[in-house]
Amino acid sequence: MQHTDDLRRSPFRSERVAALLLLLAAVIGLVVANTAVGPAVLDLMDEHFAVPAIGFDISLSHLISDGLLAVFFFIVAVELRRELVIGELNSLAKASLPAIAALGGVVVPAAIYLVMTAGTDLAAGWPIPTATDIAFALGILAVFGSAMPTRVRVFLMALAVLDDLVAILIIAFFFTAGVQFAWIGAAAIAITAFGAVSRLLRPRSPWVLRRRPQWPLIAVMIVLGVLAWFFVYQSGVHATIAGVALGFVIARRPGGRSVHALEPWSNGLILPVFAFSAALVVIPAVAPAQFSPAFWAILVALPVGKLVGITAGGLIGASIFRGRPGALRWPDLLPVAALGGVGFTVSLLMNELAFSEHPLVVDEGTLAVLLGSGVAIVVSACVVSWRARHYRRQARERTPGTAPSAAG
Repeated sequence: MQHTDDLRRSPFRSERVAALLLLLAAVIGLVVANTAVGPAVLDLMDEHFAVPAIGFDISLSHLISDGLLAVFFFIVAVELRRELVIGELNSLAKASLPAIAALGGVVVPAAIYLVMTAGTDLAAGWPIPTATDIAFALGILAVFGSAMPTRVRVFLMALAVLDDLVAILIIAFFFTAGVQFAWIGAAAIAITAFGAVSRLLRPRSPWVLRRRPQWPLIAVMIVLGVLAWFFVYQSGVHATIAGVALGFVIARRPGGRSVHALEPWSNGLILPVFAFSAALVVIPAVAPAQFSPAFWAILVALPVGKLVGITAGGLIGASIFRGRPGALRWPDLLPVAALGGVGFTVSLLMNELAFSEHPLVVDEGTLAVLLGSGVAIVVSACVVSWRARHYRRQARERTPGTAPSAAG
């Protein structure tokens, strides 16, 4: 009932709405970039904001990908921590099955990419097809798989959360260069203070609120969060890691309330704005044969690599932990594996990071991510619909007095 009430108050909490907005924003970005106003919009994205007194300089496009997206990663980190502490990943036994499937969904796409780009200088793009867009995946499942059992959604959630953890580690270790440890130390102090202040907040209660107002503490946390982001940005570590660190250190109840407050903004504004800016790509007027190997590697590795990798990993996990609750049979693994191929948000970010020194390859990689995710969307919609029909048929057969369907 609470979830239904939340959706009535804000449609931006809906997984379906979030997925639709992401897709719509990406399409609009791609269209705008290839119209007469495209050059002006691209120039606007290159505009810089600078505060020389503190040595701060950032373009609008990086303000979106490094700044706004840090809020998205904060939400991811809070939800990941919750799953690790009290959720579906709070024990080795629970985490083992989706972890093996997630590992397959990382290794196989990366291997396909590396094989297809062998002999070139494009190997840095291997993380691009390893990501799964959890918002999109859950949105497709909600639209086409309403009859699917809860265990499928739980498995997908756990796999996507682990996939996000892998993406966070990849960003932290592979896309960080020239770290300045003085700034890292300042960030650590701000992040620690943020976590400490969050523990001074109390559960909502009229008596508590009368006794000690909460807004000064919240204001302090916001300032500390912004300072932590600034320090991480200046350190050379990708700034979205600040959002991850803040999400891990915030106290559990304030973290949950923060996610509840930020989720509509993330779904309705932050992610669509990032999708729009990332999709601002001028489609090159060249024959397909002239695209770089990175384009074809991403296009194949996202939908095919994820489908094969997650399915294989899930089957290996099921054979190792035979009979353990949470294991999925292969017909239920296929929808999860197909949904895993929708890389979108995190894949677009990985693409920008991997090819930051090669603008033309960034554009081709963006097109490949959009097309590869598009293929995965179509395939997953078909597979999820096929499996959902199976469960609807089962439900009808179990309901006494229900007439058999024309389809049998």
